[in-house]
Amino acid sequence: MSTPRAALIRAFRFSHPSSSSRIRPTRLLQPALLRRPLHTTPCLNIVKPFLLADIGEGITECQLIQWFVQPGARVEQFDKLCEVQSDKASVEITSPFDGVIKKLHYEPDDMAITGKPLVDIDIQSEITEEDEAMLAGGGGEEGTGDNVRGAEDGVREDEARVEGAAGLNVAEPGVESKESQPRQETRRPSGKQDHSSLATPAVRHLTKELKVEITEVQGTGKDGRVLKEDVHRHVAQSAQHQPSARASTQTASREDRKMPLTLVQTQMFRIMTRSLNIPHFLYTCATDVSSLTAVRKTLNASASAPDQRLTQLPFILKAVSLAFQHHPLLNSSLDTKDPAKPQLTYKSAHNFGVAIDTPSGLLVPVIQNVQDLSIIDIAAQLKQLSERARNNKLAPADFSGASFTVSNIGNIGGGVVSPVISEPQVAILGIGRSKIVPAFNDEGELVKKEELVFSWSADHRIVDGAECARCAERVRRWLEETGKMVVEMR
Repeated sequence: MSTPRAALIRAFRFSHPSSSSRIRPTRLLQPALLRRPLHTTPCLNIVKPFLLADIGEGITECQLIQWFVQPGARVEQFDKLCEVQSDKASVEITSPFDGVIKKLHYEPDDMAITGKPLVDIDIQSEITEEDEAMLAGGGGEEGTGDNVRGAEDGVREDEARVEGAAGLNVAEPGVESKESQPRQETRRPSGKQDHSSLATPAVRHLTKELKVEITEVQGTGKDGRVLKEDVHRHVAQSAQHQPSARASTQTASREDRKMPLTLVQTQMFRIMTRSLNIPHFLYTCATDVSSLTAVRKTLNASASAPDQRLTQLPFILKAVSLAFQHHPLLNSSLDTKDPAKPQLTYKSAHNFGVAIDTPSGLLVPVIQNVQDLSIIDIAAQLKQLSERARNNKLAPADFSGASFTVSNIGNIGGGVVSPVISEPQVAILGIGRSKIVPAFNDEGELVKKEELVFSWSADHRIVDGAECARCAERVRRWLEETGKMVVEMR
């Protein structure tokens, strides 16, 4: 049986075949000779910060809603890292690399800045030049330096173990020391966390105002998301069991509170501040939608499912799109970056933003290319956008490219409204609630009719009252006589 000393001699002769066989074995005990044949260089990993990329629409910051990972978690490419909420939509950020999470740069509810580090990832896969562009330059070098220093420390430890082996203190073959065993890293599931982290910023602010632990609130939204109604219900139920708590809550509700604007409110503040510099004029007209309602009832009676029932809004959007083929000025945008030379762009596509009331506030997703869609297609897209908006699942692309906006408050109430134009658009349509009113027909008989009021706002710097009125009257005629609108369709 060979001794450790003899094994070292054979290793040296194998790596130095030209050496004399009469070399004294004592030379093998010198560290300089031991390092070369027995030294192994460990694999160097790269720890670099992954930057929060620009998510579009000029957004420079967003609120971090929840993390799907924690430091030490192993992730693969396309695993979800976190969910962020911009002033328009929530976005799930995924990992572009395989690796291990080393550091989270933000806590939930913090404001994350685009272009700044989001997480530090110990990259354990090949990276391309395009991947390098997604990483920070300075921070990455520091991380690499730390790894190099760690590797050098590892080399010194290996050398020390070899020198100990030369002193005949060698572990038995096949037995692995604890230091040499790789440390197991636990991988957290990349799925949804518990419902305590599923809430919009507005709901989180509400829980802080009412001093409610969000983990104690039972969420009724999608995937257990906590809604404002859930918070109020929780407070009411707690107050029934604790009268003293109810009194303190009522006292707190009478106190003045100062709060920062939510992301949606901040975006509305910026847009409306700019929009109110536009000289608006308002044009309203009452439309008899009795025949449209009769057509809808006939179509809905033959619908195979309740979710296929048609409302008035898809017909209205199609009528407006058809009217814009005759009045393209209202589907244009005004560029005033150079006040001395403003430019007007006539939009070829009818991309209509539709205002939707959600728990997070008023959101305006866009239906693209209405001119190419049927009424059934428009209804389907409206349904999809409404569901995603209320579940906070809209993406930034859902808000881009609007050439005209329709604000429908009919489900809430109201008649005549005064909608505010969203820059750089030049017009907007507000729709109130339809109601049954008495009227006289052509024979002078008193009849019932269903009346719906349309309120058009236009930029008086570009659109004159006559052009807006002609477009509005065309829409009114087509909705009152749906047969004529069908003839115009292509």
